[in-house]
Amino acid sequence: MDVKREFGLLRTVSSRSSIFEMDDYETLSKLPNKPRLSHKREKSFDERSLTELSLSLARGMEAYESSYSPSGRSGLDDSPSSSPQTCFEPHPIFAEAWESLRRSLVFFREQPVGTIAAYDHSSEEVLNYDQVFVRDFVPSALAFLMNGEPDIVKNFLLKTLQLQGWEKRIDRFKLGAGVMPASFKVLHDPIRKTDTIVADFGESAIGRVAPVDSGFWWIILLRAYTKCTGDLTLAETPECQKGMRLILTLCLSEGFDTFPTLLCADGCSMVDRRMGIYGYPVEIQALFFMALRCSLALLKPDAEGKEFMERIVKRLHALSYHMRSYFWIDFQQLNDIYRYKTEEYSHTAVNKFNVIPDSIPDWVFDFMPMRGGYFIGNVSPARMDFRWFALGNCVAILSSLATIEQSAAIMDLIEERWEELVGDMPLKICYPAIESYEWRIVTGSDPKNTRWSYHNGGSWPVLLWLITAACVKTGRPQIARRAIELAESRLAKDSWPEYYDGKLGRYIGKQARKYQTWSIAGYLVAKMMLEDPSHLGMISLEEDKQMKRVIKRSSSWTA
Repeated sequence: MDVKREFGLLRTVSSRSSIFEMDDYETLSKLPNKPRLSHKREKSFDERSLTELSLSLARGMEAYESSYSPSGRSGLDDSPSSSPQTCFEPHPIFAEAWESLRRSLVFFREQPVGTIAAYDHSSEEVLNYDQVFVRDFVPSALAFLMNGEPDIVKNFLLKTLQLQGWEKRIDRFKLGAGVMPASFKVLHDPIRKTDTIVADFGESAIGRVAPVDSGFWWIILLRAYTKCTGDLTLAETPECQKGMRLILTLCLSEGFDTFPTLLCADGCSMVDRRMGIYGYPVEIQALFFMALRCSLALLKPDAEGKEFMERIVKRLHALSYHMRSYFWIDFQQLNDIYRYKTEEYSHTAVNKFNVIPDSIPDWVFDFMPMRGGYFIGNVSPARMDFRWFALGNCVAILSSLATIEQSAAIMDLIEERWEELVGDMPLKICYPAIESYEWRIVTGSDPKNTRWSYHNGGSWPVLLWLITAACVKTGRPQIARRAIELAESRLAKDSWPEYYDGKLGRYIGKQARKYQTWSIAGYLVAKMMLEDPSHLGMISLEEDKQMKRVIKRSSSWTA
């Protein structure tokens, strides 16, 4: 088969490529023009609570062999498919977006293995925008899965898995075996007619930081592929099972940590420059949580897998409690923190991190509406970063790290603070921007991250797919539709820029690349998901009823 020819045409979405989570039915019932579903209620592996899994683990291998029999894995291969895709009149830029996405395809030995970061020939400096980034490829992968083209996703998963096995060194230091590359580049030798791959594990990145998020995105994408295709054989190969275990080994290893969250350096995620996210950034914690839940569904219950599953269950309980208790903020919680006592020296302390109320920034009091809430950017000893980070909050909704009530509150906040978080171009990567003296200290006077630009309050079109998925899951399609219409009014006309600058996201970013692939793919995924909400099952996990928040923070009020 001529692979390039196969990828040259937009194919009709098949029903098989739209896998639907059973518990998403209530959400879809709120949406207009919902597809008709063959609604056969069987509890899938994904839907099982952690308590149930703990009990199953205690019963031994027989219970798990039963749950992994062909008739027992309805969560992956027996999910009901939607009826033929809802008919809609595509926007004029939809076909243009597909054409641009296909132009970004990267081939290794005539097989598509990913998409380059940007296809901007007007820029003299290519830098690393001609590489395939793991995090950047995720929306491209979802677009191809939704369009019934899973082969490129499978090729990407296998190729990055192969790269994981390489020895990774920065200077004289050897990185952990589980580290996934940040990116890779295919080098074509026209004379010898050979292709070779060069991978970057952080040794070429700004600041020389390894990508913590790459491994998490890889696991999340593996589940999306499995959910979409119903193909269990890839995830169950010894290579994929080993790859997941290596990633989990890095994250679940015991050390000096007293928190279940992951300690990270600045620049280890989408915010890949110095922006004051060192510590326990919400983006990493949300991706960590989602990757753990995906791993729980994908790991085989053999001797090695069973041990990891037990550790995952314990970590998920601890992580969900910690995040929902200490990272969550709403009007009531902000008032509680404002009234905190300090210097409490016992296990009964309410102000467990000894946060000084005077350190609360003035802007948050005006930003916080009476209705709404969000997971703040970071929590560590004597430090709370109250900034809003879009990716972390959206992934918290999709992974069900956020409870149903918290998910609704996040969407309420977006509606209440539309001008601040969306403005003229969705979506602010973080809010607010840091500036003046704080900008000099936190970023080291970074000329790219000036106020309301790039990672410092810039508006990133790629986030459109995440907010759309969150809207579909929470039954708020009107928010997604409004955001998509904003994007459609400018993206193609502006040549699909990487990001926008300004308080309202009105100006094309001063160093933004044109024809940024994930801006293109983010729009396509958002558009297709809104028109056919059954696609949500690829990237969404339902709430585990056993991980309900039990702490009541009103006890922190002082007399």
